[in-house]
Amino acid sequence: MNPLSTVLLALAMSTDAFAAAVAKGAALHRPHWREALRAGLIFGSIEALTPIVGWYLGSLASNYIEAWDHWIAFALLCALGLKMVWEGLQAADEPVEERPGSHPFWMLALTGFATSIDAMAVGVTLAFLDVPILPVAAAIGCTTFLLVTAGVLLGRALGTLIGKRAELLGGIVLIGIGMAILLEHLHLV
Repeated sequence: MNPLSTVLLALAMSTDAFAAAVAKGAALHRPHWREALRAGLIFGSIEALTPIVGWYLGSLASNYIEAWDHWIAFALLCALGLKMVWEGLQAADEPVEERPGSHPFWMLALTGFATSIDAMAVGVTLAFLDVPILPVAAAIGCTTFLLVTAGVLLGRALGTLIGKRAELLGGIVLIGIGMAILLEHLHLV
């Protein structure tokens, strides 16, 4: 795999995480750069590990992983999105200052995992192509770290603009990402 292909693959694998990070940043009350770095580190680490796991599982369960990855991502992202929509609707009367300053680790990790399932499937494919996985996984992880960090900070600006409805909008974005993954894998788009 040449360097340009690696960079393009890393960007492609990071786009869902970036969109989710913008939603996460918008749902927070003025997230600080430390929160953006924390989210970037969590998402980037998960996004780097999942293709390695997929690569190792490649010969054992490739058809199973490829057959279900989109359903798993869809379910996780929709569940998280619905939770955010519910909380956004409940918080409709609360002032903007009531939004949290950070997300719990488990929520970031679960969202990071849901947006990285496609990277696991890519790892399976790379195993069949006999591509060294560590440089590719490192590129995916670093790219995701950078894009998620930027996404949370961009979400901060958007959260200020949309105020109380930030979490509601963030939940809708996560549901949209889940639906897009499902439709893409079902070849409906």
